[in-house]
Amino acid sequence: MQEEDVKRIIKEVLAEQERLHNNKADAVVLKTIATILTSFGIEEEDRTELRADFQHLRRWRKASEQAQSFTIKTMVTIVVSGLAGAIWLGIKTRLGQ
Repeated sequence: MQEEDVKRIIKEVLAEQERLHNNKADAVVLKTIATILTSFGIEEEDRTELRADFQHLRRWRKASEQAQSFTIKTMVTIVVSGLAGAIWLGIKTRLGQ
């Protein structure tokens, strides 16, 4: 056996061990998440309903953020219009005297 062959075999063995370790870690993580969700009363079969709930909440949040943005823009427009009207009225009154 050549030194390159030994290095290649060692690399293959180490890569396989890493894949096995990652698969075990993924399984542990999935089981942990499932356990946590179950403790909150969310069964694994309810994933589609849970996803739909989160999508609805996201749409609601975005709609409320948009409404808040429109409200702020409207308030700024009202204030600026009021100030412009007051300035115009002041100029008109000043020029009328």
